[in-house]
Amino acid sequence: MSSFQIIVGSMLGGTEYVAEACEQSLQALGHQTQLHLQPDFSQITKENQIWLICTSTHGAGDYPDNIDQFASDLRSTSEDLSTIKFLTIGVGDSSYDTFCQAAKNIEKLLISKGCTCMKTVKTLDMSQDIDPEDLAQQWIEENSDLL
Repeated sequence: MSSFQIIVGSMLGGTEYVAEACEQSLQALGHQTQLHLQPDFSQITKENQIWLICTSTHGAGDYPDNIDQFASDLRSTSEDLSTIKFLTIGVGDSSYDTFCQAAKNIEKLLISKGCTCMKTVKTLDMSQDIDPEDLAQQWIEENSDLL
């Protein structure tokens, strides 16, 4: 099975619950996981990994504080990241014009660094009456053939 690095960007903790739900689903499918609630780019395994980035958006389309340095380090790295495949889940509110902008931005950044996008960003709209953890788990299970 695959090895997943689950990288979380969250200001208030809600996205952490989404990431933990994804971790449960991935483990149930037989995958190895490592959860990064305070992601440090230098400490995250890169070789032949699948990265699952779960992030909310802060302010005017910005990264949450806990993932901002990770994104900055990613942007400035010269490392070969071509063996990394990734998936992205964005948590946001569609009443804002920057809906899930951090997730969309990190997806573009990872692609620009040679990483392989396995599926376009999954957005979870908190302005709707949804269970974001359940929807994230369903998405993981629906895409288990890619993993």
